[in-house]
Amino acid sequence: MRWSRFKYNPCLPIGKDGKRVTGSKEHIELSRRAASEGMVLLKNENNVLPLKKGAKIALFGKASSDYVKGGGGSGDVTVEYVKNLCDGMIEKQEENKICVFRPLIDFYSKNVKEQYENGIIPGQTVEPIIPQELLRESKEFADVAVISICRFSGEGYDREEKDDFNLTESEQLMVETVSNLFEKTVLVLNVGGMVDSSYFINNDKIQSVLLAWQAGMMGGFAEADVLCGDACPCGKLTDTFASSFSDYPSSENFNESKDYVCYTDDIFVGYRYFETIPGAKAKVNYPFGFGLSYTSFNIEILSSDVSENKINIRISVKNVGSFKGKEVVQVYSSSPDGKLDKPYLELRAFAKTKLLLPNESQTLCMSFPIYEMSSYDEESASYILEQGEYKIFVGNCVRNLDLALTYVLTCNTVTETLSNLCVPQKLPKKLKSDGSYEDLTVGEYEAKIDTSDWPEKPRCKFEHIQPDLREIKVDENTPKLEEVIDSDEKLINMISHMSIPELVDLVGGCPNSGVANTWGIGDLPTYDIPAVMTADGPAGLRIKPEVGVCTTAWPCATLLACTWDVDLVEKVGKAAAREVKENNIGMWLTPALNIHRSPLCGRNFEYYSEDPVVSGYMAAAMVKGIQSERISACIKHFACNNKETNRFASDSIVSERALREIYLKGFQIVVKNANPWSLMTSYNIVNGTYSSENKDLITGILRGEWGYKGLVLSDWANFAEHYREILAGNNLRMPTGSSKRLLKALELGLITKQDLQNNVFYILKLFANL
Repeated sequence: MRWSRFKYNPCLPIGKDGKRVTGSKEHIELSRRAASEGMVLLKNENNVLPLKKGAKIALFGKASSDYVKGGGGSGDVTVEYVKNLCDGMIEKQEENKICVFRPLIDFYSKNVKEQYENGIIPGQTVEPIIPQELLRESKEFADVAVISICRFSGEGYDREEKDDFNLTESEQLMVETVSNLFEKTVLVLNVGGMVDSSYFINNDKIQSVLLAWQAGMMGGFAEADVLCGDACPCGKLTDTFASSFSDYPSSENFNESKDYVCYTDDIFVGYRYFETIPGAKAKVNYPFGFGLSYTSFNIEILSSDVSENKINIRISVKNVGSFKGKEVVQVYSSSPDGKLDKPYLELRAFAKTKLLLPNESQTLCMSFPIYEMSSYDEESASYILEQGEYKIFVGNCVRNLDLALTYVLTCNTVTETLSNLCVPQKLPKKLKSDGSYEDLTVGEYEAKIDTSDWPEKPRCKFEHIQPDLREIKVDENTPKLEEVIDSDEKLINMISHMSIPELVDLVGGCPNSGVANTWGIGDLPTYDIPAVMTADGPAGLRIKPEVGVCTTAWPCATLLACTWDVDLVEKVGKAAAREVKENNIGMWLTPALNIHRSPLCGRNFEYYSEDPVVSGYMAAAMVKGIQSERISACIKHFACNNKETNRFASDSIVSERALREIYLKGFQIVVKNANPWSLMTSYNIVNGTYSSENKDLITGILRGEWGYKGLVLSDWANFAEHYREILAGNNLRMPTGSSKRLLKALELGLITKQDLQNNVFYILKLFANL
C-alpha cells in the first residue's frame, strides 16, 4: 500500500530507562550548531569575550544549572537529556580551554534539584541567595564572572511585565552583587522573548551580554561554544529591544480587555514604529537587525540597477578582522509619502555569508520585485506604488545602512486590484506616521459572534462519529484512494459516491494510533483511506513523556530566525522531519509564524520575528525542509494569534491594511514560495468572526487571492461552529469533528452534501503528497 509507512513501527532504538530515542548524533550536532549561530552578542566592551585560554570562570545564577531549552505547551519536546551552561563549561575545562569554579556549580545544581523535587518546573525556580563564603572564594579564584538569567513561558497564558520582562528582586540583587564584586562580568540571557535591557546597556560593570535565547537540548554547550570562541557569534536581532516595556506601541492596550485587542498601532509594528514615529528612535536600546561579532566586516556596494521590474544589488562582504565569522546583509526600502502613510524603512531582502576567514571576501547578489514596495489602499482595494523617490539601503542593521539606489516613479501605479475583505467594524483609531492617531467612526465594542442557532453549544468537547455510522458494507467495486489520488477527476468521482456519514466522518479528525497523541486525519477503511497521525512542534517532534519516545529539541523559532540563514533552517526542518517519519507520523504542526506584536505574548518563542519578511522566508525554509521528507508541514496560526489570554474568544481588531501588510504577509510568502500542504487556522476571532469561520480570510484571501491549494484545518477544540467552518472553507475540524451537529445542520438546511464534498476533496488531496 502506498501509505504503509504510517503503520506503527516499534523497531526503534532504545534509550535510557527503556525509552525509544529517534534522531541521530548528526541531528544533535546540527541543533548545537544552529543554536550557536542564532545567539546574538549585544555587548562586548574591552573584548572580554571570547574568554581567553586558561581564564578562570565563576558561573552565577540558577540558569547556569536550571537551563530552559524551550517553551511550554505544543512547543515542548521530550528529550533524553538537556545540556546546561555548567555542562558546557565543564566540557571546555576538560578541553583545557578554561578553569571553572566548581563549588558554585555544586551549589546551584543542588538548589535547583531540590526545587525540582518540590514540583517547580525548569525556568521558574527562585534565584537563591549566594552564601558569603562562596562569594569570597569565587572572587579569589575567578578572573571573570558569568551570570545567567532564564525565562520560561508557554502556550495558553501571557507573560507579565513585573518579574518576567523585568528582573525579579532576587535577580537584581544577584546581578548587582556579582557585577560589583568582579572586574569582568558577562551576562547570558536564556530567554524565549524580548526582555528588559536597560539594566545592562550602559552599565560599565557588565562588559559583555550574550542573548542566548532558548537553544534546545544542546543550548548549554552552544552557549559555551560562543563564550569560549569555538563559535563566532553571528546572530542578528529579529526584534527591536526598546528601553522599556511601555515604549512599545502595543503596550497601551495589550491588557485593556480579555475580550478583544485593538491593533491601534496599525502598520507601525516593531522597527516600523521606532524608525518612523517622531521621538521613538531615542527609545531603542538595540535596533532591529543588530548583532556584534568577534570579527569585523566591510560591506561594499558593487553595483545596483533596475531590470525586469526588479531591484538588483551586488554586494561585497570582506572579513577585515582577526577571527573567522559570518555576516548578515540586509536590504531596506524607504517609500515616498503620499496619500498613504508609510514606515520610514521596510526590510525587503537579506542574505548571510558563508564562514569567512580573515581577509576573505564573498560577493552576494540580492534582488526583490519593485511591486513589493507597494502599499495597500483600503479606499480603492488595491496595492499602489505612489509617485516619488524610492530609496534602497544596504547594511547589517536597520541603523547601519548605506544608500544603494534611488528609484524614481513619475506616476502612481496600481500593482494589484483586489476586493476589501476582513474589514473591521470596531477599530476606534489607528496610528499615523507623524505620531498622531486617526479617529475612526465606530461604536463601543460588542461581540459579533452569533450563536443563536446553537443555544446549547458545547465548548471544547471532543466528539467522534459513532461506530455504526462507519459500518458500511464494502463493495468489491468500491474505488480505493490509492487508485484515484493522482487524478482529480477520479478523486471527485469517488467522493461523489460517499455517503453523508462517511463525508461527516472525514471532515473531523480520527483517534490516535501508534505514539501519536494529537489525533489524526482520514481513517476510512471502506476506501482504504489510512489514518495519518499529527504531532506538535515547532521546536521538535513533541510526543508526551508517558509514551516513552525521546526526540531532538531544536532551538526555539526566534533563535532560528536570528540566524538569518534560510539554508540552515531548511536543514533543521529536513532533519526534524526525519524524526517525524521515524515515528510514523505524517503531519508536523509547524512552523508557527505569528508576529511579535508585543513582548508579553506568551508564545513568542514559537514565532520568528516582529517582521513579516523574516518570518515568511524563515518559515518557507522550514516548510521546504520538512516536506522534502514527504511530511506535511502545517503552517499556523492563521491569523493574528498575537496574545494568549482568552485566546479561544479574543477578537483581534485590525485594519485591513495592517492585516495584509503585516499579519498575513508572512503566510503569503510561505504559500507563494514553499507550497505548504496544510495550514491551521487560529483560535481567536478576527474582526468579529472566528478565524476558522472567516470566509474572507480562507476562501477570499488564502485561496482566492493567493491560490492556495492545500488543506485548511482548525486548531484543536476551538470555540467555532463546525458547519460554519465547512462553509468558510476550513476543511477539517481537529481533533474531532462535530458529527452530530453537522448531521443536524444538514437536516436544517444550513449546509449541503456538496459543501461536505468540497471540503473532503482538500482533505484527501493531502494524501497525494505523503
